Parts: sequence; C-alpha cells; structure tokens
Amino acid sequence: MNSMTLFQERRNTLWEKLPENSVAFIASGEEKIRNRDVEYEFRAESDFYYLTGFAEPDAILMLIKCNTSAAKSKTVLFLRPKDEEQEIWQGRRLGVDKAPEFLNIDQAWSIEAFEDQASELLTGIDSIFFTFTQLSEWSDLASGWIQAQKAKARKGVQAPTQIQDLDAILHEMRVIKSAEEIDWMRQAAQISVKGHMAAMHSVAPGKYEYQVQSDLENAFKQNGSPRVAFNTIVAGGDNACVLHYTENTAVIQDGTLVLVDAGAEYASYAGDITSTFPASGRFSKAQAALYEIVLAAQQAAIEVIQPDVSYDAMHQASVRVLTQGLARLGILQGEPNQLIEEEAYKRFFMHGTGHWLGMDVHDVGRYKQQGEWRTFQAGMVVTVEPGLYIANDCAGVDAQYRGIGIRIEDDVVVTQTGHEVLTTGLPRTVAEIEQWMAQNRD
Repeated sequence: MNSMTLFQERRNTLWEKLPENSVAFIASGEEKIRNRDVEYEFRAESDFYYLTGFAEPDAILMLIKCNTSAAKSKTVLFLRPKDEEQEIWQGRRLGVDKAPEFLNIDQAWSIEAFEDQASELLTGIDSIFFTFTQLSEWSDLASGWIQAQKAKARKGVQAPTQIQDLDAILHEMRVIKSAEEIDWMRQAAQISVKGHMAAMHSVAPGKYEYQVQSDLENAFKQNGSPRVAFNTIVAGGDNACVLHYTENTAVIQDGTLVLVDAGAEYASYAGDITSTFPASGRFSKAQAALYEIVLAAQQAAIEVIQPDVSYDAMHQASVRVLTQGLARLGILQGEPNQLIEEEAYKRFFMHGTGHWLGMDVHDVGRYKQQGEWRTFQAGMVVTVEPGLYIANDCAGVDAQYRGIGIRIEDDVVVTQTGHEVLTTGLPRTVAEIEQWMAQNRD
C-alpha cells in the first residue's frame, strides 16, 4: 500500500467515527529550546503523524465532517509557508502549494492564517474535538472561535455547543495495529535486539555506563533506526534500582549486574527491550537466583497472552512467580498466597508487568473499560517486563541480594490464535548469557 494512501485511509476511518457537523484538530507540535538557541531534535506528535505522515513542526490538521449549506466536509492542513531565508538556515519546507497533492488533502493554508481561517471553517459546526492532554493550549482558541460564531447569531449562525476529547476515538484506533504496523514494529524490535547485543559485547568493568550506551545506540543507527524510541537506561549495580535512571554517568563495577532498557524507533514505531547481564560475564549465585525468578515470571506472563484473556492476567501471573521465588529465597517470609494478598512483593516489584507499545513507547489506549480490565485482541502490542529491585540500603534483606536490580522485557503482539514475541534472538537464560558473553567478548 502506498504510504500516503495508508494515512488517507486512517483519516477516513477517523472521519467516519466522528459525529455529523464536527471538526477535529490535531497538531504536529512545536520545536523546543534545549538551551539558549539550541533546539531539541523535533519529532512530530504521534497522533498527527499517524494521520498525515508529515513530520514538520508548526502544522495543524483539521478534519471537517459537515454537509450543511454553511460548510462542507474536507481535510485542511495548516503548515509553515515556503521561506527562502529560513530554509537556508533551518532546512527545507514542503510549503502550502505542494501540500494538497503530496499529502492527499483537500486544502492547505499557511499556519500564520490558522486562527482566522479555522474560525471561518467552524461555521455550521456543533462539536469541536481535540486531545484533552493539550486542553490548556486549545481552550483559549476554542473560546475565541465560539465567541466569534455567537456574534453572528443574528445572521442565523449557530455556534459550536460541544468540546470533546479526541483521544477517546483516535487512541482506540491506534491500539489495534494493522499488518503494516506490526511489520514496522517487528523491524523496530529486531533493530533493538541488535543494539542490546552490542551492549552485551561492549560492557566491561571500568567502563562508563554512557560508553555502553554509545555502542548500543550506534548499533541502532547502523541498522536503520534514525533515533531512540526513548531515553536509554544503562544502569550498573545499585543504579538499576532506580526505575527511570538515565544519567548513565557511573563507572561499571566488577561483580555487578548491568540493566539496559533501550529501544530503537523505526518508521515512527518503538521497540522496547530490557536486558540484564553481568559486567564480568558471569553471574554470582545470588544474582543468578534472582535472575531466574524474574525470567520465570516473564515466561509465565507471556504464556497467558491470547485473545479474550484479561490484560491483568499477565501481571497476576508474574506476581505469583515473583512472590513464590522471593519466599523461597527467604527475602519474603510467609505463605505466598497471603503475601500476594498483602502485596508484600511491592517492596521489590513496584510497577506493572507491561504497557501498550506502538508509535509511543508507552502507547495510547485504555487499559480498563467500564471499570474492568479489557481483554486482549489480535493486533494489540504489549511489553512484558517483570523485575526485582533490591537496593543497597534495603533493610532486612541478606547482603548477598542487595544492590541488584533486574528487569527482563520483550515486545509481544497478540495474534488470532495466541501471541508472537517480536524481540526474539537475545540470550535470555543465565547459561545462554554467560556462554554468549564468553564467546563474543574480547
């Protein structure tokens, strides 16, 4: 399928789900300053790119569904105009004239005309949709538009009467991935695998965490990923007990485990893998015991994934295995069922077992519907990532288990008959990791 046709089909699907006499606004986002006049790398907002395939900043898509005498259904894009001087300094722009044909849209305007033209296009509209996560950014604009329409009341113009959250429609569309999306995610996953293999090859006592990060991210780019899907975590020893540790500035110590949580982006879709392996190439007895518990918990969680099974089932499966393992090692004292009921495991496993994955690493979509955990459907993609975290200062735990953080994460797509692990190819057992590191490192 032609990529522009794919984006047009997505717009058509959204358009069909919108009520009559409504408008949806979706923005690409703005460039952000990192420090002084240095900008962060720009990436278009996922909802906008999902519907357009267009990656420039300062663009707004407007979908109009209306067949009254006052307005007609159409797709309008507001974007940056051509500017020879700006393009010399900042890069080329598509421009207003080329946008309709290139992006298969009905009409294009300069972003500079957005407020006025959008107000005019709202004539005959009852409902305005935009994402409520940007409510503060849209509310003043919407208020001004509505007031402008109300001022025309004596001309028979009726102002919009509803402002609604687009996420309830658009984000549910994004939860179920098409065959094309799953193929892109499979490629993102396999590039991510190559990066994690590079990290395992790179790691050594005495190296800085950021040096391992460099080798991992270089492998991403060498294998076709333009950017990371999220900030890379390379956490040696006790740093792994900080769930979102991204400083990556410490020296890796001999005898410690290194937790790497990183994913490549491919075609705007995210991979997301966590690997944990020994800096020296060999696990201690205590490290191996904890690692095997986490791996067993992950395998138990993956096994339950299939259509019509509750999303929460994988978490409950991992919690049971983790709790039983902690009790077996004496880290938790008591009967496992009672410990689970008391949530005693949360001291060492304080997060969920996974999350939706897609264009965003923590992808959109509800986890519950009408207050109940939703069930898996074919085309959903989820991460599976149990962990155990026992910090150096964790009182009441045998010293041999302290300073250890372990997480194991893979990406899984729900199929018609079960599931498929997208992130295959990594050594996962203690024996596999030790053998691979012995054979592949200098």
